[in-house]
Amino acid sequence: MNEQDKNSRAYKIAAGDGGMNLPNKLTVSRVVMIPVFIVFFYVNFTGHYLAALAVFCLACLTDFLDGKIARKYNLVTDLGKFLDPIADKVLVLSALVVMLTAPRFFTFKLGSWAIIAAGCGVAVILAREIIVSGFRMVAAGKGTVIAADIFGKYKTVTQDIAIVVLLAGVGIAEFTDHMACDIVRYVGLAFFALAVILTVISGTNYLVKNREVLKK
Repeated sequence: MNEQDKNSRAYKIAAGDGGMNLPNKLTVSRVVMIPVFIVFFYVNFTGHYLAALAVFCLACLTDFLDGKIARKYNLVTDLGKFLDPIADKVLVLSALVVMLTAPRFFTFKLGSWAIIAAGCGVAVILAREIIVSGFRMVAAGKGTVIAADIFGKYKTVTQDIAIVVLLAGVGIAEFTDHMACDIVRYVGLAFFALAVILTVISGTNYLVKNREVLKK
């Protein structure tokens, strides 16, 4: 099989049938993995946080692959544009919310004030997503497309890293009390704080750069 035939076969596999092509199937699989992540997070067995971490990382991998495949084979669809950001936001927000219900992710050696600060941070992230999504809907109704900015991309990556590092730190702590676990968790908290800061910057940047949308 020559290279052209291989590319043609790969395209047919990726294209699938109708709107439910391979990128969109990957996006849907990410949504399906959210309840799986939550189940592993709460079911109490040794290593359950690491199992939840594995599911979260797999979901993040589908996010990378669906966009890459869609762009490579020109399979960008309206369904994909609708589902992809929803899947991303629900995955991250679900992870952050369930982590708030387990104080050990935020309060270790820091006191109860840490869980209050973390709750405020998650509320800021949630509010930003709702505000920006509503803002985009208003803009779309007026024929204006608001593209993602660089701060939004940094915010998303930082949120993912914070969740991964915090899950890793708490998960490993189930097996050992080595001080390295504390260091990992502090790193995770630092990324979480950075994610909140970038969330505020990104949300403000969206509103300021596109304020004319609300004036029309």
